[in-house]
Amino acid sequence: MMKKFFSHEGLMKSRSFLSRVRKILPDLHPAELKLGKVVCDFPGELASYSASELASLAEVSNATVTRFVRRLGYANYEEARLHARLEKSDGSRLYLAEVKTETINSPASYAKSDMRNVQFTVDSLDELDVNRLAEALLNARKVSVIGYRVSAPLAQYLQWQLFQVIENIVTVPGSGQTMGEHLAGIQSNDLVILFGLRRRVSQFEDIRASIINSNAKLVLITDESMPVYKHADWHFRCTTQSSGPLFSHVGVMALLNLISNITISSAGEEGRKRLALIESSNDLLGEL
Repeated sequence: MMKKFFSHEGLMKSRSFLSRVRKILPDLHPAELKLGKVVCDFPGELASYSASELASLAEVSNATVTRFVRRLGYANYEEARLHARLEKSDGSRLYLAEVKTETINSPASYAKSDMRNVQFTVDSLDELDVNRLAEALLNARKVSVIGYRVSAPLAQYLQWQLFQVIENIVTVPGSGQTMGEHLAGIQSNDLVILFGLRRRVSQFEDIRASIINSNAKLVLITDESMPVYKHADWHFRCTTQSSGPLFSHVGVMALLNLISNITISSAGEEGRKRLALIESSNDLLGEL
């Protein structure tokens, strides 16, 4: 009988790797159960290690590893590892935990990682692209900024900064609103900034496709796990590596700071007039 091998697409559409492990845990023999608990707690180890290395880590035999992955429904260890790697790249924080590597909690280690993220992110930018984006932002009929999960506060921050020189800019969807209400109103002379940081929501691809179909200009801001999307007018890929279990977004903030400052500077006299009116209004209301 021919063994069934899954494609990348097939693996991502099948039941998740961890759900497979959790489902079979109650029926496992002691050695396999020991291995299953290690894999549940530290799935990133299977994504990174060979079968022999994982067996040594869990203190079980190579045969136990072979039986274990077959119980999970994979043809062999490499297929199981591929599935774990795909889920790791998709952004689950569970895959960042390690068994033997000690967590480095010193401020210096985090600072070093964050500075590297900023440097890698900035080094990947093309100055002309950022200037071209600033011009497009200022000339768009309407600017919509879309972000879910961890991207939501970043989207709000960017909108807040750009609102100083761009009056018609909103973060969507707002409270009580649906995404469909906003997608239906996007026009070809609009500009949409779509955040796609891990982990991306299930409707991300559909939202992106809808923006492309509207012929509006599309700006993608993602982490390094997403391949370059050639249909976007701009795709900024930010480095988000971290010394700890959470992704670092300082590189993203550096990008947003750069976009905001260049756009405000590019606004020229009209931008200065709006900033002056904002300051005057704040003084009048005693808000600052």
